[in-house]
Amino acid sequence: MFEFFKKIKSISPAEVSTELKKGTQLIDVREAHEFQNGHIKGARNIPLSKLGEHVLAKNKKYLLICQSGMRSKKAYKILNEANYDVTNVNGGMRAWRGEIKK
Repeated sequence: MFEFFKKIKSISPAEVSTELKKGTQLIDVREAHEFQNGHIKGARNIPLSKLGEHVLAKNKKYLLICQSGMRSKKAYKILNEANYDVTNVNGGMRAWRGEIKK
């Protein structure tokens, strides 16, 4: 009933590099063509539309990113309900100010 009010665990784009150094896996849930146009180095592309087709390790931490933060919030809800340790990146790639790999 109160699912709408559940807080989403999130971090700022500035915190992403620190988390990646700790071994956290970054999952970019944008579509493949968006990912190919530019992504954060080390990110794994699993489009939201294909999220259910992939098996992820339950013992890892994951950061979720998309273009603006909307799709990654949807992915967060799906993976969080399946008991994965996930964190959303606020603002998505639009807020990212670091290096972009093409």
